[in-house]
Amino acid sequence: MSQGKRLVYSTEDGQIGKTMQSPKRSKKKASQKASGIAIKNPAKQGVRIRRESKGRAGKNVCVIVGLPLNNTELKALQKKLKSQLGTGGAVKDGNIEIQGDHREKLLQLLDKEGFKAKLSGG
Repeated sequence: MSQGKRLVYSTEDGQIGKTMQSPKRSKKKASQKASGIAIKNPAKQGVRIRRESKGRAGKNVCVIVGLPLNNTELKALQKKLKSQLGTGGAVKDGNIEIQGDHREKLLQLLDKEGFKAKLSGG
């Protein structure tokens, strides 16, 4: 640095000379942030099936939210749904993602499995 000039901002440290306040943390849980829409009481609201295409290069994905199952049961149900639909999918953040727009078929398959599901979104 030359004389007479002082450093005001650095890409490594941010603003220099001012005390930075720590950003306030959101009271939402991490799972709520990841899934976008969180179900507060799944026993009352039930299972929701929604279609998403944001952040997926325009490809549609059906997301099943609110299943009262642990991770191993979710994986078993996801495997059964994938085989019956002939598509791919994954379990992420406690939700089941199925590739493609299969909301009506998923509604019927979940009803056979004993889950009362509803369609949500557009």
